[in-house]
Amino acid sequence: MKFLSLEPFVPSGKDFERSKSLFLELGFNLTWDGGGYAGFEKDGCSFILQHYDDKAFAENFMLSVKVDDVAAFRNVLLEKKLPEKFGIRIGQVTQQPYGKEVNIIDIAGVCWHFVE
Repeated sequence: MKFLSLEPFVPSGKDFERSKSLFLELGFNLTWDGGGYAGFEKDGCSFILQHYDDKAFAENFMLSVKVDDVAAFRNVLLEKKLPEKFGIRIGQVTQQPYGKEVNIIDIAGVCWHFVE
């Protein structure tokens, strides 16, 4: 048996529409929208945004996304003023044993590790 993909269900927090807008600004493409669920994809990386608001769950949920240049990615997000626009947190680029990374805490509280 061959596994073809892994698509986690990511909680949106209280504002599903605003959360969808954030992921579009992060560079993901909306591939489908089924009311309380929406599919996002970028370069073979995909996830399903779920209209679900559970602060404790979201704040303990983490995802890792590989990127080719984490510093450039961070700079683009700051140039777009995403922290001001969406109230998200974008960390500094740090060196970890598995590579350079920048963490983003999204609207719901999910921690996204963008790793080079």
